[in-house]
Amino acid sequence: MASSTEEKRVEDELSHPILVAERVRSAVEEAESFKLECSEVWKHVDRLLQMLRTLVRFATSTTSSTASPPLYERPIRRVAAETAKNLDRALALVRKCKRRSILRRVVSIVSAAEFRKVLAYLDASVGDMKWLLSIFDVEGGGGGGGIVLSLPPIASNDPILSWVWSLIASIQMSQLNDRIEAANELASLALDNDRNKKIIVEECGVPPLLKLFKEATSPVAQIAAATALCHLANDLERVRVIVNELGVPVVVQVLSDSPMSVQTLAANLIARMAKHDPVAQEDFARENAIRPLVTLLSFDTFVDVPLGQLGKQSIHSIVQINKELGKRSGGRLSNKQLVNSYSNNLYLYTDGGGSSSRGGNHNHRKERENEDPAVKLQVKVSCAEALWMLARGSVSNSRKITETKGVLCLAKIVENEQGELQFNCLMTIMEITAAAESNADLRRAAFKTNSPAAKAVVEQLLRIIKEVDSPALQIPAMKSIGSLARTFPARETRVIEPLVAQLGSRNTEVADEAAVALTKFASMDNFLHVEHSKTIIEFNGVPALMRLLRSNEATHMHGLTLLCYLALHAGNSESLEQARVLMALEGADKTVLPQQIRELVSRAIVHLNLYHAGMNSQRMSYLP
Repeated sequence: MASSTEEKRVEDELSHPILVAERVRSAVEEAESFKLECSEVWKHVDRLLQMLRTLVRFATSTTSSTASPPLYERPIRRVAAETAKNLDRALALVRKCKRRSILRRVVSIVSAAEFRKVLAYLDASVGDMKWLLSIFDVEGGGGGGGIVLSLPPIASNDPILSWVWSLIASIQMSQLNDRIEAANELASLALDNDRNKKIIVEECGVPPLLKLFKEATSPVAQIAAATALCHLANDLERVRVIVNELGVPVVVQVLSDSPMSVQTLAANLIARMAKHDPVAQEDFARENAIRPLVTLLSFDTFVDVPLGQLGKQSIHSIVQINKELGKRSGGRLSNKQLVNSYSNNLYLYTDGGGSSSRGGNHNHRKERENEDPAVKLQVKVSCAEALWMLARGSVSNSRKITETKGVLCLAKIVENEQGELQFNCLMTIMEITAAAESNADLRRAAFKTNSPAAKAVVEQLLRIIKEVDSPALQIPAMKSIGSLARTFPARETRVIEPLVAQLGSRNTEVADEAAVALTKFASMDNFLHVEHSKTIIEFNGVPALMRLLRSNEATHMHGLTLLCYLALHAGNSESLEQARVLMALEGADKTVLPQQIRELVSRAIVHLNLYHAGMNSQRMSYLP
């Protein structure tokens, strides 16, 4: 797609075929042979000329009027270019009929077949122009004539193209009801296949959809536009077009200031775009999308926070809330009322600022309170997924979520909800903890051991690992605990016990993930690796690991790695000797292993031999 600076004005595009048509008129007047055929050519050209001039007048009046919607130019440019090409063919043929020397006439033989071919081309252009005038409703005063289902000759080989043109023209230029209908039709087309999506984007369908999405007076219009945009936003290239058309601030504005049914789709669009495009992921955070998402997620989710545990910034927020509510109620609030107001407004106010966030639009608050529970649930599901996609692989976005107190809300939802909402919140926690694992500053700021939010998160993660029989939930919970391994003191043995227990899970993926998580406690990257290794052994981790080594290759590798770390950090343990770990490692050393693991096994064998030297003859009588 060429930019507007590279393209001529649409009036200039139309002026070229008009100029060629006038040249055909002159050539017909000068024709000496095939006068009847030339006259027939002129009839077709004259008809085209009238339609071209009608279209020019319409385009000029539309582009010069600030009250008119912008002209949809894509089909005009395509049809004008094809019409000019066919008029050039007509001009070349008619010029051959002019009086010339005998030699030139012999060389330039004209046949009736050539005229039939040119007339067919001109007929096609007439059909294209009639269709073009109909989709803009030029005879009816302009502004778009609704959806036109007829097929112009220019799109005979690709009917979808003409349909897309008609729908986009209607979305951009018609009355609101027609725009809504066209957006719904475009959404259906986009849902069918990726080729349709590609055509819609290439034919400039994104800008009018974004404009319709901003139609605050009509939630129905916003839903239709958002649905179409969501279907388009499943590919990096198409998402980048939405970003480049300044779609990110539009989506954030709609998320902040719309009814819940519209906010659900806005959150879906954020999730889609952030999932496929890291630029969109960054832009949404820059436009402050995280606060309204957390606000909506926390709606009706009350978080009990003892007054003594609130930090200075939070106390300041309560003071501000107290002042505001005090003005309304005519007096001061009690401490109990303060805590309740804090719980209810925790996500509607900025940290320490006391100002209403973009998501806390009071115009919609009463409407939200009376909303259908199913709608409330769906908006939370969508917001949780959006936060998940925004946090994925992003330290800065994860930090912003923790700064909005979003982690406490996520933990509360994981505790009290089930299904997709619980899963999305858990996945968001997993991404935030993964970011914390890679960034010490975030880890220290968000997951201090005395932090209420951190405690709440860990409690729920451990509960899921121990009590919920669902690998889809247990695996991200274990990943999260593993990511936080460096935050736990040596005395916090309760986080290790359930992981050790899952080493014996019948589900190999769960057992494998338990080994991966425990490795982060026992590896040398962890300052307390010796203490944690001893704790793993105390909870009977060694027999479980020995059983794991006999399972499939993936779990074998992770279990072997963990066993090596236990041997290196607690080599004098009787549990290692009783389980014949040295013999198992010597056997593993004879198999095909990745270089890094082979080196780790060799070091573990050397270390164990320091404690159990002279026992090889006894060990060789046993099988692992």
